[in-house]
This record gives sequence, structure tokens and C-alpha cells, in this order.
Amino acid sequence: MSIYEKLESLNITLPDVTPPVAAFLPFLRSGNFIFLSGHIAKMAGKPWVGRLGENMTTAQGKEAARAVAIDLLGTLHAAVEDLNRISHITKLMVLVNSTSEFAEQHLVANGASELLWEVFGEKGAHVRAAFGAAQIPFGSCVEIDLIAEVAD
Repeated sequence: MSIYEKLESLNITLPDVTPPVAAFLPFLRSGNFIFLSGHIAKMAGKPWVGRLGENMTTAQGKEAARAVAIDLLGTLHAAVEDLNRISHITKLMVLVNSTSEFAEQHLVANGASELLWEVFGEKGAHVRAAFGAAQIPFGSCVEIDLIAEVAD
């Protein structure tokens, strides 16, 4: 099954690339690696504002991370033009807007990780880091960046 057939079976439509709101690129290719800039969680096209441990649950954060992964896939598609060319999702960095007492950033990050494994299978298995952050741009609850390897 192609990546696009898998996405269709999951009822996922890839979004267009969101233009950068500051001085950076949405993606950059270096050799066989594609580096995607951080994408924030959005709901209905606007920043998904919230803070884990204050006004959001771990389950809501996990849902937000999954939504970010879908946005990342849209940008990755724009970068390589064919997601079937991805040989491996190599790394995620997940920032979770959370209180100092919140300690489930890794569970929030699973929302993105599990989706990537579901879409890419073994090629979606990756390393990652998940951090609590005092604040994320626009008050968003989650921000994720991604590194992938492309087969030529």
C-alpha cells in the first residue's frame, strides 16, 4: 500500500504548507535529509492554545501532537513531492507547553510518533526528544520539528 493509500484509509487529507511567520524556511534539504521547521498545533486553522497540566489533559495534548504530525506530513510532501520516497523518519523534537509539575510530555509526543509509525510502518520508527516548555509561539500547546531521510 502506498503512503497516499494509507493516508486515505485513515481519512487524512494533507494540508498545504503554512508560510513561515518569521525569518526561517519551512523545510531545507541537505544531502538525503529533509529538515522541517517546527510546526505548532492548530485547531480550525488557528493556534491550538493551551497548557498541559493547567487547562489541557494529556489526551488532548496527544490529539494536538497527532494534528501537528499531519501538518508536518503536508510540508514533507511539499518538500519531496512524493512521500513514498521517504526512506525513514529519523527524528522528532516535541515541545509541550506545560506547567513545571506536568511530567507526561512523552505521552503527548506519542500522538505524533504513533501516527508516523501507522503511516510509514517501520520507516516511521524514529528517535525523539520531548520537552516541557514555559511557552510556545502564539500560546500553542505543542510544537514539533522533524528530520527525514529521502531515498533517491
